Amino acid sequence: MSGNFLALAQPGVQQLSPYVPGKPVDELARELNLDPSRIVKLASNENPLGPSPKVLAAIREELAELTRYPDGNGFALKSLLAEKCQVELNQVTLGNGSNDILELVGRAYLAPGLNAVFSEHAFAVYPIVTQAVGADARVIPAKDWGHDLPAMLAAIDAQTRVVFIANPNNPTGTWFDAQALDDFLQDVPEHVLVVLDEAYIEYAEGSDLPDGLDFLAAYPNLLVSRTFSKAYGLASLRVGYGLSTAVVADVLNRVRQPFNVNSLALAAACAAVKDEEYLEEGRRLNEAGMLQLQEGFRELGLGWIPSKGNFICVDLGQVAAPVFQGLLREGVIVRPVANYGMPNHLRITIGLPAENSRFLEALAKVLARG
Repeated sequence: MSGNFLALAQPGVQQLSPYVPGKPVDELARELNLDPSRIVKLASNENPLGPSPKVLAAIREELAELTRYPDGNGFALKSLLAEKCQVELNQVTLGNGSNDILELVGRAYLAPGLNAVFSEHAFAVYPIVTQAVGADARVIPAKDWGHDLPAMLAAIDAQTRVVFIANPNNPTGTWFDAQALDDFLQDVPEHVLVVLDEAYIEYAEGSDLPDGLDFLAAYPNLLVSRTFSKAYGLASLRVGYGLSTAVVADVLNRVRQPFNVNSLALAAACAAVKDEEYLEEGRRLNEAGMLQLQEGFRELGLGWIPSKGNFICVDLGQVAAPVFQGLLREGVIVRPVANYGMPNHLRITIGLPAENSRFLEALAKVLARG
């Protein structure tokens, strides 16, 4: 006789829905009998440049060692990150993507009876890591689609252990400035770990966004998480990192799985972190693509949420699901965000110029059909 294994699961887990990634190209091709080469995927905030040649060379050199376990300490990559970010080696925690860093925080600092605070319309992984360990999720209503930091501060109590804030935020692309961050950090109680998720910070280079690293020395309860999946173009290899005090890093390493970052990912990230030309080319492409999409939306009479990421949310002024389905039939994959409480929006990843044009043409066609 089989048991009800949903009912036996952790109560917080029962209330979760599985994370739904962007639809793969091959899956859409099978479903609608489309030519995969004609499908444009702008759904998962991936880098449209393709991998850096320097990264590919580093991976090829590492292939001969596939029978060996990776360096479980990630010494080479940690050393490069410590130098680049001007921190000590023992302040760096490596993760299987920055999602892994968020997971480590949840496992180390949250439990039943405790809570985490984060914003409405924020990254779906925050409630996952919170509720999976039985902690309470305090979701604070957004302000202008972004973080209401004073309201989030007011929600902190004696049982709060973690606050997740993202700058820029995914999926909205919204951001806050250095003064807002400093004011917030000054008033957060010392017993609360602030996780500043900067997965898209490289796209905001030279903008009015603060650099979380500038605040690490002043605030020992701050952890900055970053990733190689976006601007560095390594999404499939899953490598991210956290920067914090040595004490917090030591705690996270106590629950981190051995060999959580594989050898190819470590080699690729070491090459990527030194490849400033690739990073700059990606920024230029992103800026141009953002302007291209905004102009297209303007011509279609559509609004959007200003964004500092490599994506933008367009407001269709109607329920977006039928438009999303229509775009799929045109061979264009974007991201519906109704699960983020945004039923009238679609999130569009910035692609290559031709991909952006293809999307805008398809969008115009779908909207014209009504």
